Amino acid sequence: MSAPDLLRTIVAATRQITWTRREREPLAALEKRAAGKTPGGDRFEAELGKPGRVNVIAECKRRSPSRGVLAADYDPVAIARKYEQGGAAAISVLTEPTFFDGALDHLTAVRAAVRTPLLRKDFIVDEYQLFEAKAAGADAALLIVAALEQVELMRLQARAWDLGLATLVEVHDEDELMRAIDSGARIIGVNNRNLRTLTVDVDGSYRLAAKMPRGIIAVSESGLQSRADLEKLTKAGYRAFLIGERFMTDPDPARALTELLGGRESFIEDTSQATGNPHRTVLNK
Repeated sequence: MSAPDLLRTIVAATRQITWTRREREPLAALEKRAAGKTPGGDRFEAELGKPGRVNVIAECKRRSPSRGVLAADYDPVAIARKYEQGGAAAISVLTEPTFFDGALDHLTAVRAAVRTPLLRKDFIVDEYQLFEAKAAGADAALLIVAALEQVELMRLQARAWDLGLATLVEVHDEDELMRAIDSGARIIGVNNRNLRTLTVDVDGSYRLAAKMPRGIIAVSESGLQSRADLEKLTKAGYRAFLIGERFMTDPDPARALTELLGGRESFIEDTSQATGNPHRTVLNK
């Protein structure tokens, strides 16, 4: 018997949830509500691409399918404030309700509490969700290549940009990376976790590093635990890192973030002396 395809299950649930919300608040009404917001998509992109530092997207996440409840006493606002104090380049807020215990209200509340750029982390399959992201105060939205047909990926990315949202386009293998590049993605995240089986392989980031075009902001996601992980991936060409469970399972997320970022300028400077990796130039330009 084959293993269940978790990604397909989550996407199906997301389509149903989105349809239900659209019935409750039609798109025209949501568009009007979102019209008063001005996302900082350019700022999100700039923060992730800043040279001379380690750029971390710190994640607010109560639960994950792989590890269950990560924070029983989950307060996304308190966590986001700690991330901001700890020096996060951006903050990711899980809004998927069924498998991650997320909610759009979490994003709205975090937006009211911090100035750091925000990513709506969800399984975006419909433009309605992009308007939701804008209305809730997001600056960027996640687009998962494996969850979308190519025409959907390109349409949603264009719509996000029209709304002022940046996009973090997530891939898992070379075929998906080529699709992300073909879509014109400017920020590409390599998720080291297989969303179908939940297995983690950090080597995935290394395998795809050399295939990233110049000018792309490359982000490594999932399975990152130590300062050494970030140093090695920075040398491979990654300019930002999305980290969630490492922080969510620490009693002091701000301290955990600060420890990972401590002394960051020295090792970024060291990598600029290396040769042979074309992404090194991009990282430190």
